[in-house]
Amino acid sequence: MRKAALQLGMTQPSLTTQLRRIEGAVGGLLFTRGQTGSRPTPLGHSVLSRARPIIAEMTALMTAARDAAAGTGGARLRVGSIGGRVVAGWLRRLHARLPDTDVTIHIEVSAGTLLQLLTTNQLDVAFVHEAEGFPLHIPPGVGQRVLMAREPRFVALSAAHPAAGRPVVGLAELADDAWIVDPAADHEWSALQRAFTAAGTDPRLMHVRDAATAADLVASGEAVRACQPTAEATPGTVLRPLYGDPLTAELSLATRPGALSLPEADAVFGDLEDAYRSLAYAHPAYRSWLHRNGGMLPAA
Repeated sequence: MRKAALQLGMTQPSLTTQLRRIEGAVGGLLFTRGQTGSRPTPLGHSVLSRARPIIAEMTALMTAARDAAAGTGGARLRVGSIGGRVVAGWLRRLHARLPDTDVTIHIEVSAGTLLQLLTTNQLDVAFVHEAEGFPLHIPPGVGQRVLMAREPRFVALSAAHPAAGRPVVGLAELADDAWIVDPAADHEWSALQRAFTAAGTDPRLMHVRDAATAADLVASGEAVRACQPTAEATPGTVLRPLYGDPLTAELSLATRPGALSLPEADAVFGDLEDAYRSLAYAHPAYRSWLHRNGGMLPAA
């Protein structure tokens, strides 16, 4: 509640009062409080699922109205992406190829949110991740091109961890560790839980949204976390592949209907592919994984 109030620019008591008024209007409890924070009730999930499209439509309306009032025009490309190190290289290539186009970037931890922004005309293209076994709902008409059908998740752990010296780490070796998860990431916990169940382990969870805090916790040995194979190891940490690749994701580029012509979409995807390829080949462990597994990457 405190963080939500801060994000909304209001005091926590004011937000609590407003939430109670909303609950009174809908006739039921929307959130329950626990040790890990507030969670939506079944009614809360229902209200949120209906409210988000309305809010997105209103945001799109206000953005379009402000652009019209300001007389803005010219070529533009509104890019959305899951966070990651590939974003900077992708943007650099887009700016170099489209110097007269206003290219903007919107970063979200949730691929579902990015797809919703596409359908409400707030984004033109979006780079999204889909956890294996938990398919995204691709809205009708949205185009999709797969960059990596099965990207592995590595594990970040302290350089002092007993398993840090191994080239590949098994989930069973990390059964006694706490695992950091981002509660806002689509299906991150569900994918981990499925992998843990298959490995016969049941580790502790630590919900952390701040990347800097998560990195400090890993470096100190307090926790481990799954990460992209293109991630950069922070001081005091190492990145290792997981034995058997129990955690994987599909990477793809989604395109809003009518936003780009086929040649334009091909070029934007090509920029993303080139940025990802360069980043992947700069990581020895991931480069080795790609060669072992017949990766899709051509010669750099």
